[in-house]
Amino acid sequence: MPSADSSAVFLSVVIPAYNEAQRIPSTLRQILSYVGSLHKSYEVVVVDDGSTDGTAAVVNSFSVRLLQNSGNCGKGAAVRNGMLNARGKYILFTDADLSAPITDAAQLLTPLADGYDVVVGSRALRRDWIGVHQSAFRESAGKIFNFFIRLLTGLTVYDTQCGFKAFRRTAAQDIFARQRIPGFGFDVESLYLARKFGFKTLEVPVHWDHNAASKVHPVRDGARMVLEVLKIKWNDYTGKYGRR
Repeated sequence: MPSADSSAVFLSVVIPAYNEAQRIPSTLRQILSYVGSLHKSYEVVVVDDGSTDGTAAVVNSFSVRLLQNSGNCGKGAAVRNGMLNARGKYILFTDADLSAPITDAAQLLTPLADGYDVVVGSRALRRDWIGVHQSAFRESAGKIFNFFIRLLTGLTVYDTQCGFKAFRRTAAQDIFARQRIPGFGFDVESLYLARKFGFKTLEVPVHWDHNAASKVHPVRDGARMVLEVLKIKWNDYTGKYGRR
């Protein structure tokens, strides 16, 4: 594990978690094994978003940092907490179910080392890299949602919702300090802010397997995300994001 000095930490891996007591042990073992093989300093940061199933106690049995939200505040709030408290030069966040394998982190970290500020893991760029697909309905809903997002926001990212993204620390601090959306729409907000403030962004393909236990409901959460995207536009119009 790295020292508390942020200058000594190469990589932070942030994992938002809500009621993940069953899945988080396997996830942490895989991540710790991977980052331990990098021969660089690292930290793994789990943000417990008000779990009621003992997630915090399970996480505390591993050599990782645990942050706890005051309640079930939402994935966006959990990621924000982790990103702003991470100490790494590079900060990557990933879902607790590891739908994108942690071994694909190199796909994101290499462009950061080459000068990019934000690197977005994508299921859209290489459909042949998807092992276990979502249902046809969920995949179609995702494509429609991302088309709507590009149309409304002007973003050129084809998969805003893949929970596998990496940031330079400087970009993460600037973007997530301004982030206001606590729910799933935070992905779009973070990319919108990256573009607004001139951070160099790249979308790269990653491997991905759908997890049947996914907590995202395509209709209920999709409708909420549409409203959150409209709120992003309103926040920008009313100056809530400020200037860089």
